[in-house]
Amino acid sequence: MHLQDHPETGFSHDYVRVDGNRIHCVSAGAGRPVLLIPGWPQTWYAWRHVMSALAAQGYLAIAVDPPGTGHSDRPAGGYDTGTVACILHQAMAQLGHANFDLVGHDIGMWIGYAMASDFPGAIGKLALAEAVIPGLAPAPPIFVPPEDNIFLWHFMFNQVHDLPEALTAGKEREYIGFMLDKWSYRRDRVAADVYTEAYATPGALRAGFAYYRAIPETIRQNLLRAASPLAMPVLTIGAEHATKDAPLLTMQGRALDLRGAMIGDSGHFVMEENPDDFLAHLLPFLEGIAD
Repeated sequence: MHLQDHPETGFSHDYVRVDGNRIHCVSAGAGRPVLLIPGWPQTWYAWRHVMSALAAQGYLAIAVDPPGTGHSDRPAGGYDTGTVACILHQAMAQLGHANFDLVGHDIGMWIGYAMASDFPGAIGKLALAEAVIPGLAPAPPIFVPPEDNIFLWHFMFNQVHDLPEALTAGKEREYIGFMLDKWSYRRDRVAADVYTEAYATPGALRAGFAYYRAIPETIRQNLLRAASPLAMPVLTIGAEHATKDAPLLTMQGRALDLRGAMIGDSGHFVMEENPDDFLAHLLPFLEGIAD
């Protein structure tokens, strides 16, 4: 899907270079900047509804393709969350934003936590959705029922070297489509064609797997980060048919000002499946309205 094919109006596409690598950023609106970081296997496009709503409420919404995803470059290494957080912090600085709010989903939640911990002066408020964080949450057990394993098995598969690429070559659409089918509750609302096309391009799945292969380094970093709880306000959001209250549990004791929410009738892809409910929690949090 080419950029000009996106039907959204008022969206601006920019590219910044950090350490020689291109980072794709999409913005909408004007006002206080809010950085939106998607997870795997999605791209910036997962935030399209949230971006429009934030822009209408007087915010500057900036969605990124993290390194290795979407229209950003795919370096050979550097997919631990500390490195990625540094890259995105530099990208925001190049865009002229020294302080901003941050919303992360899935692996974007991992990156968001690292950014808030490593660059606390840059992050005003932090919202984290639909994941647990390596090094903060206990490792999942191997012997779990198949119905519980649907959200877990890929963690091990994606970390294996070479084999995932060999088994998914030519089957990228089927592999990504399986994830979108199994992890969503309102499947019709997820932009599957956008994501399957993005991850079917050469090197895209390899870069996606690299985030999982970097988990040991991310865990090492997070064990150090956990010694200092986050001081900024933190909101966690889970989904009824996905992580439930796991985002809140993974952040307990890791933030001084922590609150949690859960969205009903939603699967993992909450920003697309239930954008109104997602925004009903996010907007009051960003505006500083108490629960």
